[in-house]
Amino acid sequence: MATVPPGIRLLVSFDRDQWYRAFTFILTFLLYTSFHLSRKPISIVKSELHKNCSSVIELATIASSSGDSGSHLPSLPSFHTDMDCSWKPFDKRNYKQLLGAMDYSFLCAYAVGMYLSGIIGERLPIRLYLTVGMLTSGLFTCLFGLGYVYNIHSLGFYIFVQVANGLVQTTGWPSLVTCIGNWFGKGRRGLIMGLWNSHTSVGNILGSLIAGYWVSSNWGLSFIVPGLIIAAMGVVCFLFLIEHPNDLKSMYARNSCQGKSFPTKSWNGINGQTEVYLQYKDSKTQSYDTELLLPRDSVCVPMQPMVVVKRESEPSAISFMGALRIPGVIEFSLCLLFAKLVSYTFLFWLPLYITKAAHLDAKKAADLSTLFDVGGIVGGILAGVISDKLGKRATTCAVMLLLAAPTLYGFSMISEFGLGPTIGMLLVCGGLVNGPYALITTAVSADLGTHKSLKGNARALSTVTAIIDGTGSVGAAVGPLLAGLLATGGWNQVFYMLMTADFLALLLLLRLVSKELCSAKAHPISAVELKEH
Repeated sequence: MATVPPGIRLLVSFDRDQWYRAFTFILTFLLYTSFHLSRKPISIVKSELHKNCSSVIELATIASSSGDSGSHLPSLPSFHTDMDCSWKPFDKRNYKQLLGAMDYSFLCAYAVGMYLSGIIGERLPIRLYLTVGMLTSGLFTCLFGLGYVYNIHSLGFYIFVQVANGLVQTTGWPSLVTCIGNWFGKGRRGLIMGLWNSHTSVGNILGSLIAGYWVSSNWGLSFIVPGLIIAAMGVVCFLFLIEHPNDLKSMYARNSCQGKSFPTKSWNGINGQTEVYLQYKDSKTQSYDTELLLPRDSVCVPMQPMVVVKRESEPSAISFMGALRIPGVIEFSLCLLFAKLVSYTFLFWLPLYITKAAHLDAKKAADLSTLFDVGGIVGGILAGVISDKLGKRATTCAVMLLLAAPTLYGFSMISEFGLGPTIGMLLVCGGLVNGPYALITTAVSADLGTHKSLKGNARALSTVTAIIDGTGSVGAAVGPLLAGLLATGGWNQVFYMLMTADFLALLLLLRLVSKELCSAKAHPISAVELKEH
């Protein structure tokens, strides 16, 4: 008899729960990748919306001064030709402010909507809530691209689309962090969340490559294709997303019933309803405690032994103020405000900066900007691994923020010395800028959302995540806007603003860092005894 191939032996070594965890990890990773993939095109298309018109003006000046008749003058180029100069209304001298206003419209709506999204998401089925958000986000992303197809030059149209898209995209982060938090416990959370959070950089890279492919020929497709992708992933979400492992256990328990129903002692559950709970006695593991199988006064008996127990009460959704009282939420939220300010300024302005500083065309600048996100992937994973090893989330973030500020200054200087040094600094900056941002929005949010003061109320995770990321999104809205205003006086002012933001983020963590360093035993922030003053 032939031996079983080693690959098959590896596959069957994983139990059903491990396979579903891996499936949920991959699915949620791809879902949020599509969110960032649809956000990236605007930064790529900026250099196409406003081109360098000097060559066109020079050509027109030469032609007019030559004394040729009007019939020999070159006709004004169409907006759909390669001779196009700029896309109205972004052809004016204040184009940086107009482009910054579009960024601000999206991010401000995103910040406001995030606070509401977490509260709403706790009270609705995650799968349906997320599906609706992804479908509508795909619609508004496509609408922006249709502005090219239908030759729309109204600033109000583009700002409306950005605001609407910013609101519906808030459905993604709280829902997916809650889902991944339900499936993965606190063990090695930093590593798992660091790997998972690389979807941000992967989405930015794919969005840059997709948008860059069409940016010079038909920038409308730079939005339409990503819009169709996120809408398609919304359908996938509806078909396959499992919100909680208990949902899966309930399904298997029902399927294992053989059509028999047995009377059982009943009691009044929540809101006066009768509820029956089963606790499984599995010889391999007892990782799950209790779950609701059937309402009313009958229950199917699974094939495996069981004990009937009663759950005291269903945990209620936490209030906004209750979430703010969790130790560490305010400090990390304000820190993320400045950390995300830096990250999103790079997200929305880096391709344009490379175009101007390195004198590259839009496609090459888009491709080169992906290196910042490659560095971000490595930085997020390293931050998670180090914080797991040391058990000090705040200290890990503080060290990376401390190193990021001088690195940003070095990038502003070295970008003028050629392609090689620029590539190296892009990778380093990406790691140091996105490392703290990734750690706070994932592992730290999950730690605080399952803080022991909540007494096991996992439903608070969505609200806590939304508060932290919503506060960070305020910085994400302000950063690109300030960049657009400051860039008129030179790019150096933009980098000074970014370095100041990193320094303020570091200051906000000093109390938590002090607590961690003084603790006798290293452990993640969720287990740190932070006394409220």
